Amino acid sequence: MRVANTHWVDERIRAQHVAPRAASFVSVREVSLDLVGSRADVRRRGGLIPSWVIFGMILLATFAVCVTVNMRTRTKMVTATEQYALIQTDVEQLRNVNKTLQTEVEKLRNDPRAIETAARSRLNMVRSNEIVVPVE
Repeated sequence: MRVANTHWVDERIRAQHVAPRAASFVSVREVSLDLVGSRADVRRRGGLIPSWVIFGMILLATFAVCVTVNMRTRTKMVTATEQYALIQTDVEQLRNVNKTLQTEVEKLRNDPRAIETAARSRLNMVRSNEIVVPVE
């Protein structure tokens, strides 16, 4: 079967073909100039961050780090001071106990009445001429 109007078919087929593309590669610099603009354009719009702003941000970050370190160190120092105070009170109590024990040892070495009192109260001892009467 043949088509009577070949002109119409040829035009349709020609319209469906993709036209060859021109081989023109655009450089990255040209694309960035189109999108962003030149350096003067960027400065005019205020797109660049001034160096003093960057310097200020660095100073602010450094200051924040220093403050954080100081705060941590201070809290550790406060807790260490509290622990030191608790240990000091414990040491003082133990020294007082040691002093009382030393005085008691000296009395038991030298004073016969203290020896007799300790023997009666701690060891439940009596003299040979005493009679013990248990009371319930």
